[in-house]
Amino acid sequence: MKTLILWFRRDLRLSDNPALRAAVDVAETVIPVFIHAPEEEGQWAPGEAARWWQHESLASLADRLAESGSRLILRRGSTREVLADLLAETGAEGVYWNRLYEPALVERDRSIKQWLRAEGHEARSFQAALLVEPWAMRTGKGEPYRVFTPFWRAFGKRGSPRSPRRKPGTLRPATNWPRSESLQALGLLPAVRWYPRLASCWQPGEAGAEAALTRFLDRGLSSYHEDRDRPAVDGISRLSPHLHHGELSPFQAWQRVSERLAAQAALTQGGEAWLRELVWREFAHHVLFEFPHTPEAPLYERWADFPWREDHQPLLRAWQRGETGYPIVDAGMRELWHSGFMHNRVRMVAASLLVKNIRAPWLAGARWFWDTLVDADLANNTMGWQWSAGCGADAAPYFRIFNPFTQSRRFDGDGAYIRRWLPELARLPDKALHAPHEAEASLLQAAGVRLGKDYPRPVVDYRESRAAALAAAKQLR
Repeated sequence: MKTLILWFRRDLRLSDNPALRAAVDVAETVIPVFIHAPEEEGQWAPGEAARWWQHESLASLADRLAESGSRLILRRGSTREVLADLLAETGAEGVYWNRLYEPALVERDRSIKQWLRAEGHEARSFQAALLVEPWAMRTGKGEPYRVFTPFWRAFGKRGSPRSPRRKPGTLRPATNWPRSESLQALGLLPAVRWYPRLASCWQPGEAGAEAALTRFLDRGLSSYHEDRDRPAVDGISRLSPHLHHGELSPFQAWQRVSERLAAQAALTQGGEAWLRELVWREFAHHVLFEFPHTPEAPLYERWADFPWREDHQPLLRAWQRGETGYPIVDAGMRELWHSGFMHNRVRMVAASLLVKNIRAPWLAGARWFWDTLVDADLANNTMGWQWSAGCGADAAPYFRIFNPFTQSRRFDGDGAYIRRWLPELARLPDKALHAPHEAEASLLQAAGVRLGKDYPRPVVDYRESRAAALAAAKQLR
């Protein structure tokens, strides 16, 4: 009787799970296991918001396994030592898992596979998190891509991704189960109890992912190309945390959107725009895999000498608190603290202010997002921040500096987003809302807004700080 260990990681689903499908196809018994070993992820172990999501998603997965007559075995500690114990306890002949692509995990998984095979155990890994393996995409010169547009064209020439696989009819449960630790014993929930607010905003787990995808298909897909940049409108998919934690596979998302496009021609623009964003996710992982130094250092080495502001810490703190005096940025930072999420348009504006105007190192912003985003993904987070700083793949030119006031008026013209997250400014008329420091004193007084007390003045002057950023970047040219 063949027994296999199914090693769950960020693939917390039963549908379209290639490792699970392969295991139940060849084994009489499958032991689902999750091992908590954050120290093996180096400097980028999951942040607090992501750990909250992981806790809730594991609880959901355990319930779904139980409904199918199986169990989720939880352990913590060295992955190699835990697997060695489980192999001895269960008599399992091998371990199956789905691949991840972060640098520290690539090295860890490679070592685990070599060790298992050297010990005479079967070790198989599967493609589940990406539509295309990073090493399968190369330029005509055989080099990694650094620019998205040619990557997108090459991706399109590959044809449609494979169809997702259904949940197996049986999960091959064990008769005698090994010991499991409690979910609480893993210590995933943050010590600072700000996370209960997240539960009102999200439904982690495979069922939550399916509900979010269906909701987007029904309500957001048709107008996605128009609404994706408007933070006050429910016009985005909000699927990024489900994709990151593996409750939804990119193959499932691609197929469901493609099916809608085939059935309703009116959805073409919105659907194609969203599929393009899904391929941006692929591109980010491609870059991270090929350039593993980028979470800590610029892709382009010359940017390592950029002269960041030496006294940036107080300004960084104001940015983190949503107290910069730039309403669109402060609204985004408060949305982040409340929900573990920030609209992508606002992410770009907030990042630009930090690295271009405040001139704090992009890595400081990346680490704050890493700790507070429920969808904190090393590939996307790294690419986003290096794009904003101008030092990464497909980066914004050094002279592209978002004007927060212009962005605010363009994408939140009626101020609905700002008023939601900055209630102290809610009574200001639209013309004064986006730049209160420029408003007439009578308007501020009528709205009960005292600059410097109820709401701060800008922590840096936009024009002066923009000029300083351009001068600093010019030195590197």
